[in-house]
Amino acid sequence: MKLWPVFILVSSALVLFSVMADETPITEQDLVRRTQELYDSVVSGNQEPWEKYFADDCTFSDEKGRTFDKAKLIADITPLPKGYSGTIKIEKVISRIVGNTAVLSYDANETETIFGQELHARYHITDTWLERNGSWQIIASQAHRYYEDPAMGQVDETKFRDYFGVYELAPGQTRSVSAYDGNLFIERNGKKEELLRESGDLFFRKGVEGRILFRYDAKGKVDALIDRRNNEDVVWKKVK
Repeated sequence: MKLWPVFILVSSALVLFSVMADETPITEQDLVRRTQELYDSVVSGNQEPWEKYFADDCTFSDEKGRTFDKAKLIADITPLPKGYSGTIKIEKVISRIVGNTAVLSYDANETETIFGQELHARYHITDTWLERNGSWQIIASQAHRYYEDPAMGQVDETKFRDYFGVYELAPGQTRSVSAYDGNLFIERNGKKEELLRESGDLFFRKGVEGRILFRYDAKGKVDALIDRRNNEDVVWKKVK
């Protein structure tokens, strides 16, 4: 009688059972519930859920570009100042759960009230959960903030003529500024975009991060258009 195939089959089954027994199943609903628990604790500065659900060797990168280890992350969880309150709600959840690893990607919609004034912000966050020793914890988290257009200021048509003209970045690279029906426009290579006034001589384009501002020389004449991106300037000199 040959027992080797039977022995190998039984041994393989035992190994598979052992591996499966070591894994603690988790669902998308479990992950969402735990994640919401984290955000519900922010207002009061309750650090307990963050201690519980973040691994000791985690890395956490927030929307400001800061990266924390667990100790720095926990220390950053403090109660909101007096007069401040808010909520963070999880929406548009996508999950992938494979074995002892789970990835949860979602939007976090924040409402913050500061002495009666309400503010809003939206973030997209991806958390990677890892099951070790029967416990699921976040091993890595990455957040970014959705871009939102700034608030519009009052249009001042009396200054439009100061801005009119052609601006050059390099030979053959120009853009022009003109107005139509009480609105200001910037045009380059046939693409025209409306300039919306934020304040003073500072403008923005809807859905485009960055600012457009007009620079005045010592004689009070506009001599350049500045395309400001991430606090760095690209200067277009006025040529016409």
